[in-house]
Amino acid sequence: MRTWLVAEFAGEPELLAAARALRARGHADLDLHSGVPLHGAEEALGLRRSIVPRLALAGGLSGAVAGYLLQWWTVGVDFPINLGNRPPHSPPAFVPITFELGVLVAAGTIFLGLFALWGLPRLHHPVFEVEAFRSATIDGLWLSAGVEAEEADGVAAELERLGARRIERVPEEGEP
Repeated sequence: MRTWLVAEFAGEPELLAAARALRARGHADLDLHSGVPLHGAEEALGLRRSIVPRLALAGGLSGAVAGYLLQWWTVGVDFPINLGNRPPHSPPAFVPITFELGVLVAAGTIFLGLFALWGLPRLHHPVFEVEAFRSATIDGLWLSAGVEAEEADGVAAELERLGARRIERVPEEGEP
């Protein structure tokens, strides 16, 4: 069985030190909650670089190439019309649609990619059950750790040793 430990810290250095210490002990299911950006949080949690920029580039390039090829095929190959002896394939005329389709497909790729990468939509998490956790959006600095139930006491003692002001236990959804 799994349980969540939610600990509040007084300051940013204590919070980041606790995250580093728990990660060094092998706990990977950690998250920091704060109303402001925390510098060094990515390093403390051991997060790798996001692949979202690469997804956006791949989506944008494929959209732009598809838009250009579609215009080239329809105007230059499939149904060329000789109007005023102009060439059927005129690249400057294709720029607006190519650009717009590249932006549209990149945005759609980012949107759907985030759903796939983050497992969205998850509208509820067990740590939201802690009443004091509401301060995380205002001025609280919180660390949540998903641990096995049998090691929760040891992790709670470690968090207390690292300077947690308050520690709450939240069972995983579906448990008593």
